[in-house]
Amino acid sequence: MSVLAKIAGQTRLRVAREQAQQPLAELKAQISTARTPWDFKAVFAQPGFQVIAEVKLASPSRGAIAPDLKPVDVAGDYLASGAAALSVLTEPDFFQGDLAYLRAIRTAFPQARLLMKDFMLDPYQFYQARLAGADAILLIVAMLEAAELQALYTLALELQLTPLVEVHTREELDIALALGAELIGVNNRDLKTLTTRLETSQELAQHVPPGVTLICESGLSMGQDLCLAQAWGYRGFLIGSHLMASGQPGAALAALLAQAEQKQQTDERHD
Repeated sequence: MSVLAKIAGQTRLRVAREQAQQPLAELKAQISTARTPWDFKAVFAQPGFQVIAEVKLASPSRGAIAPDLKPVDVAGDYLASGAAALSVLTEPDFFQGDLAYLRAIRTAFPQARLLMKDFMLDPYQFYQARLAGADAILLIVAMLEAAELQALYTLALELQLTPLVEVHTREELDIALALGAELIGVNNRDLKTLTTRLETSQELAQHVPPGVTLICESGLSMGQDLCLAQAWGYRGFLIGSHLMASGQPGAALAALLAQAEQKQQTDERHD
């Protein structure tokens, strides 16, 4: 069984437990008084390197990454260091995430653009996301049947949540485009084997029509990586493990952005 399949199974069990404790009807009743989400996609229309910096304490591929760091502190450091948006892991079993982290970060930073990073398989999770303060959610094409993907994509829009539709293969990209996805994340990490190839982003970008905003995910650790991805057509960059593993995520982000900007200026002088 792949890691992705294990995560999917655990997620369904978790959602069932949570729904038994607090029925979906209760969440729906609270939506009318919840804050209105920010336009998450709009930040990627701005010039420069728009990074979605990820608050991630652990992962299946690396184990514990930064177990001693406090998510709210990390979020503040990221924002002060130039992050355009934040991705907050809420999956507890494999990533040591928690929905409470998302709530706390939203409370501390009302203006921040927040992506709830979880494995979204059930409508219940979308209402949780909305009430916890998310502006965007992740839909992983590899985890969902076509009918499920369509239904959850539609629900996200109804709840004013921006769906970031994640793909890893040409087939998955075609599914995302057929869905009408306007914000597509290309994950350079194969979620079934956990191997990473930056070239995946280069290969898939060639098949994306104008009007779609592309986010490059995983395997980004140098300023040169951001420059390459931007040249391929990417408007945003989701970076987590590299920053968190440094022990000083905010400083690591600032250094990466400075490196990318310096590389870009050097390249422009040589053109």
